[in-house]
Amino acid sequence: MITLGIETSCDETALCLLETIGDGVDIEYRILGNIINSQIDLHREYGGVYPTLAKREHIKNLPILFKKLLEDSGIKENEITGKIDRIAVTAGPGLEPALWTGILFARELHEKYNIPVIPVNHMEGHIVSVLFNKTDISNNYQKLKSVNFPALAILISGGHTQIIRVDEIGKYKILGNTKDDAIGEAFDKVARMLELPYPGGPEISKLAEQARIENIANNIKLPRPMIYSKDLNMSFSGLKTAVLYTLRNIENITEDQKKDIAREFEDSVTEVLISKTEKVIEDREYMGIIVGGGVIANRHIRKAFKIISNKYNIPLYLPESNLTGDNALMIALAGILNNKMKNPPDISALGNLSFDFN
Repeated sequence: MITLGIETSCDETALCLLETIGDGVDIEYRILGNIINSQIDLHREYGGVYPTLAKREHIKNLPILFKKLLEDSGIKENEITGKIDRIAVTAGPGLEPALWTGILFARELHEKYNIPVIPVNHMEGHIVSVLFNKTDISNNYQKLKSVNFPALAILISGGHTQIIRVDEIGKYKILGNTKDDAIGEAFDKVARMLELPYPGGPEISKLAEQARIENIANNIKLPRPMIYSKDLNMSFSGLKTAVLYTLRNIENITEDQKKDIAREFEDSVTEVLISKTEKVIEDREYMGIIVGGGVIANRHIRKAFKIISNKYNIPLYLPESNLTGDNALMIALAGILNNKMKNPPDISALGNLSFDFN
């Protein structure tokens, strides 16, 4: 079967065609086409994603990218009905104006070609993103990775920070949430304070790494919010405020001070994440750790989770580098594994969609 994946939850317009054989997590797959169009350059002048602009770009890009996807996959327009078996589209969470563009595009394709539509939870997409072995376009089928359950999933992105128990794909329990800013959001806001370009996460990471390589003195001290709390919730707003107060006390900030702040901020975020992860691993029996979302592209955080994996002898499942951010492959796979089709007019954009969606 061939599944069209559509992802428009934020500022990436992403489409893919994923062919699968078999059922459940034992399926084999091959990627017929995969396109991601990023809007980063357009949103950079705003210092973040501007929803109205994101919506406009999605509307403009979707038909163009779909045409190119068909060409890349060797599917002619008059073959669509017989070759594309289903559409998996992100229904939430995300920016609702952006989400609606993907949903309405899926609805148009349904009406034109009579293709059934599956609404997908974006966060579930990040969980199943770790199941891909290879993400190159190929004529060869690949097996999904085998994951041991129950697994602990840590989802870290621009809009979300969650700790989730995964008993199997499709069966989840949220154990912890951020009470305010998500990790990626905090990275971007601190980067803005340091007058670094958007997106801020990679810029903070770059400065932090330079501080470690150059062995710059660690003179800046920042809090580790909620690190000693008994629950698994997190908070990063206070950490962001601590950076603001630190900067107010520095008259003419030097490049070394910027590097010091970036390193201390990154260390604080990492220590909180690892502390929460260790707490739940020590309390319960987990067979694997899944870490997904855009922030896992951060090398320091990836390294910290690898250390935890080795320390507790628990397998660590990370997405391929091109699947850490928003993409259509993870949406297509989540739709395939759940396969809960809905009548397209009944699918709505849900900006705050939770896992009770399933």
